[in-house]
Amino acid sequence: MTTHKLKIIPTDLLQAYLEQVPKGLQEAFEALHDAEISTDTFSFYTSVSSVFSSKIEGEDIELDSYIKHKKFGIEFLPDYTRKIDDLYNAYSFAKTNELNEKNVSEAHRLLSKHIVVKSKQGKFRTKNIYVSTPDGRIEYVAASPFEVEPDMKKFFHDVAILLKAELTIEEVFFYASMIHLVFVKIHPWNDGNGRSARLIEKWFLAEKLGEKAWFVQSEKHYYQQHQTYYKNIRLLGLEYPDLDYKQALPFQLMLPNAVFNG
Repeated sequence: MTTHKLKIIPTDLLQAYLEQVPKGLQEAFEALHDAEISTDTFSFYTSVSSVFSSKIEGEDIELDSYIKHKKFGIEFLPDYTRKIDDLYNAYSFAKTNELNEKNVSEAHRLLSKHIVVKSKQGKFRTKNIYVSTPDGRIEYVAASPFEVEPDMKKFFHDVAILLKAELTIEEVFFYASMIHLVFVKIHPWNDGNGRSARLIEKWFLAEKLGEKAWFVQSEKHYYQQHQTYYKNIRLLGLEYPDLDYKQALPFQLMLPNAVFNG
């Protein structure tokens, strides 16, 4: 591809990625198709995305139960399904809207409806934040609140450039996973960052490659390997100013593998 002047999304690993990405990605991607259970009012793969992205965040939800709820109207306790319904709505919104700053904010408003207070939905955070392990250890210190807005401006600047660029399918997958990683490392929201990053990754794929991108079971793949998923994210470092994106390749190779393992 022609070199583009990106402000925050790293490109250094592109050549190494192209040398290691599994062969046959185009053919495997073209073979994707919607599930027979999907209808005009119900998407099986949107359910898969919503359930497994939520499970990564610790939600106690099973795909079979959610399909019974979403497709057949079987009732469960509201707490069991409401956050997944919110994320389903965000994916549905992304399918019919362009990937840009305004629409990402709206997607977060939708998916965080029962996660953060209304005044913080779709709004950049204004306080310091860190990610901790279940036993209370600090795992990652995110961008300072003073860095969030300027770095997100750079982020959306780069996304806009990449959306206009002519890219091979391998390059699209490279940048989709890097977009995921940069977003989650900035951590711009009070909560809902992981769900947003995984949605934006797939949103970018769909903008570049079309409807079949929504059938990639990346969220399920990440959940099934969630320890590796988090380990690969941690490889970049503990604090935002010191992140080393040269360590991102193991994370980036997970996305194309989701196509082959779907």
